[in-house]
Parts: sequence; C-alpha cells; structure tokens
Amino acid sequence: MSDMTEKNRLVVLKNAVIIDGTGADPVTGGSVVIEGDRIKEVFSGKPGMLPAGVEVKDCGGQTLLPGLIDGHVHICAFEADLSEMKRRNYPAMNVVRSLQILKEALDQGFTTVRDLGGADCGFREAVAKGYVQGPRLSVCGKGLSQTGGHGDARLPTEIYTPEKSLVGMGGIIADGVDACRWAARENIRNGVDFIKVMAGGGCMSPADAIDTAQYSMDELKAVVWEAENAGTYVAAHCYSDRSIINAVESGIRTIEHGNLLTERAAVAIREAGAYLVPTIVTYVAMGRMGPKLGVPEVFMTKMLDARDKAKAALETAFRAGCKIGSGSDLLGPMQVFKAEELALQAQVLGPMGAIVASTRTNAEILRREKDLGTIAAGKLADLILVNGDPLEDISILQNYRERITMIMQGGCYYKNLI
Repeated sequence: MSDMTEKNRLVVLKNAVIIDGTGADPVTGGSVVIEGDRIKEVFSGKPGMLPAGVEVKDCGGQTLLPGLIDGHVHICAFEADLSEMKRRNYPAMNVVRSLQILKEALDQGFTTVRDLGGADCGFREAVAKGYVQGPRLSVCGKGLSQTGGHGDARLPTEIYTPEKSLVGMGGIIADGVDACRWAARENIRNGVDFIKVMAGGGCMSPADAIDTAQYSMDELKAVVWEAENAGTYVAAHCYSDRSIINAVESGIRTIEHGNLLTERAAVAIREAGAYLVPTIVTYVAMGRMGPKLGVPEVFMTKMLDARDKAKAALETAFRAGCKIGSGSDLLGPMQVFKAEELALQAQVLGPMGAIVASTRTNAEILRREKDLGTIAAGKLADLILVNGDPLEDISILQNYRERITMIMQGGCYYKNLI
C-alpha cells in the first residue's frame, strides 16, 4: 500500500471530481498529469495524447483534493497532560512516540504540518531526506515565554529554574528585550522556519489565566525585528483582545487560537493583514476525553471556557473579513481527530471555506503557496483522493482509513487503493 521510495515519473489521474483548493466550483471528470514530483497539467476532461508507458489511474468519480495542511500541531505532544509528560519519559521516548504521531498525521491525509513548539529541525530534515514517513514540516523550535507565562510549566509552588533545553515539548523562558532577542536568535541559529511567542495566557499552563496578555510590546517588537531580519515571521499564542492587538501592532503575522476575540481584535487582525489560525477541535476533543486522559482540573476548567467561546470568535473573525487558516493543536491520542477541525470550521465558513482554510490559506501562512495548497500546474503533487463528496458531508474526511483511498506526496504514493 505504501510506495514512498520510487518516484513515479509520469502519472495521470483521470475521471476525478477536482476540488482545487482555491474555492472555485468542483470540476467533474477532471484529470491531473503528474511528472516527477510536480503537477504538470490539470484538465477539465480527459487528457490528450499521452506517451507510451504512462501510468493512468481511473479515480472512478472520487474527489481529488490538495493534500491537507494542519496549520497548528505539536507532534511531540504524545500525551494529553503536558505537565507530566516530560517528567515521566526519557528524551529518546519523546522522539520515538513523536515519530508515530508524525506518521498518523500523514495517514489522515495531512501532507504538510506546521509545528508550533516541540519539534526541532531534525524532525523536519528526517522527513525531507526520507528517513521517516510523515508530512512536510515547518517548525518553530522552542516557543518563547515570559516567566509565569504559557510556556512556563512550573506550578506556582515550584521555585526551580526552568530548563531551557528539552527534547520535545520545551520552551525558552526569556524576560526583557535582550533575553527575547537572544532566544529568537538562538532559534534562528538552529534553523527554524519561524518564531513562536506566548503573547497571552494558556489552558495548559498552571500559573496564568487565558484572558491575560503576556510580554510587553517592546519585547514582542524585538522578536519580530529578529525574525524579519532573518527573513521569517512570528506566530503568537493569543486568546484575548489585548494580547491579539499587542501582537499585531508589534508586527506579528499569525494569531494562534483567538478564542476570546471580539470585533475589536478581529478588525485589528484584518487591518494588519495578519492571519488567524483557529484550533477549535482541541477544546472539543479535550471536553470529550481530557479527564479520562488525566488532564488536571485546573487545565480542564480553562479548556472548557475556551471551547465554549471558540465558535463565536470564529464567527466574529469571519464577519470582520479576517484571513482564516486551520489548525488542530491536538494532544496525545486525540491527534487522530485532525479532520474534525474542518467540520467545526464548516459550521461558520461552509465546507468549501473550511477546505480552502486547510489548503490554500495554510500554504500562504507557511509561505509555501508557490508549491503547496492548490491543484495547479507547477505545484508539488501533494494530493488526496476521497471516496465521497466532502462538500456534501465534510465529516467523511474523519473516516480517513476507509474514505481516503489515495495519498500522494511529491508524486509518490503513500497510500494507493485505486
């Protein structure tokens, strides 16, 4: 079923309903010609004369989509209770279990993911060089947190100095402009694709409330300066209006979560040209499974508050005209629910809007829109074939083992049941 080592030089996928990721109407009976790792041509009908030896696959009227992109993951979060995970697992165990999560993401049809803290550049390189199977990775390395912020895992009663380097879900505690500059530069030196800052309180941190703002604007601007100077950008963990407005006014490009935003913050995001990356599914899944997985009550209380306000925040952002991506932020065994985010977003954006968010818009967020996110000539051949119509019932993407009949990454079959 898996053929990731042999590159298919010329492949034609015919008789597909093509949803190209741009938001355009589906094309029935379409064909895609793939040469090497890229899409050569897209036809609204049958392709013309083809040279001998071409591999032709009849899609049987199934739906062809761009490979999905998850704009907010933590592949190193292999347990739900992050506060205890790093205390009870050896660093090598972190790596082994993270590789399992990476493969599960590809199983679900996500051919690219953006890791918002935990995965270092080694994971990205291991996938790119073919040492392990998984989605293409964009990584930020270690997120930056102020003392007592979302990245500070100490209980209020603990006084030890936080570790600055961990394999897996560790961050960097940095206070003050100079320390923030150092932390950004250290991540950049390590080869990250972007920088993440904790600009507001979080659900899975013990010493802060989710409606707080964190980091001064001087600190945030210093991090943005360092990132932009290195040719990259900053993503910010935020829930509240104040944290969001501080972030976008400091030049931060993507706002992660945003569950508590009002129209004021939504307008600020839109006017700054920033992106919002909702992660509604993690709160819904945590409500279903969190207590059974040992998540402490202090975290669950915040999670449920964020869950109850998430849909209204997305509606506000959508009405305001924000650019909206798609993330999951799932933890532990809940990471198999990635496609549920599309169904949740579809309640506001519609099924096509949810698909665009998880393909074209997420590719823009990664600054990979020249290669990823849509089915078009010249793009990388990252494609999935779905038995059914996700515009009619987007929940079929959640039944990935049966409904996704082909997964192609860079012109190579990862899964092929046609």
